[in-house]
Amino acid sequence: MKVTRIDHVGVLVGNLDDGPGGLPTWMTVLGLARGGRDFVQPQKTEAQFAHTAEGEHGAKIELIASRGNEALDKFLEKAGGRASMHHLCFAVDDLAAALKELDAAGVPLIDKVPRPGALGHLVGFLHPKATGGVLVELIQDGPH
Repeated sequence: MKVTRIDHVGVLVGNLDDGPGGLPTWMTVLGLARGGRDFVQPQKTEAQFAHTAEGEHGAKIELIASRGNEALDKFLEKAGGRASMHHLCFAVDDLAAALKELDAAGVPLIDKVPRPGALGHLVGFLHPKATGGVLVELIQDGPH
């Protein structure tokens, strides 16, 4: 498995468009630009990306809002409704092979095979037990 870069940091918010932690906050405070937005039906989430001036090749955050995802609802409730870091996402050269390699090594995984993520990407999550409590998402590197 070859990790090629940090792709983005995921931030869970109650509302993508309003309030603390929503897109306007990131655009105003850090001057980030609006990126792509997607509703991921299988995960019952909506994602809004924001990025630096370099666009998709620069630093990115993924704002995530639950659209009926019970685990995200619990996570947000535990955080008192405040925006909070949810996951780190690393790009890998071959996602399916990476998940297979990690599984064979006994690394706790949430996904053993890639699944659909936001903006048509394939993703896979490591269980937080694998990294001492941090949720890690892997994404297939390449053109998005």
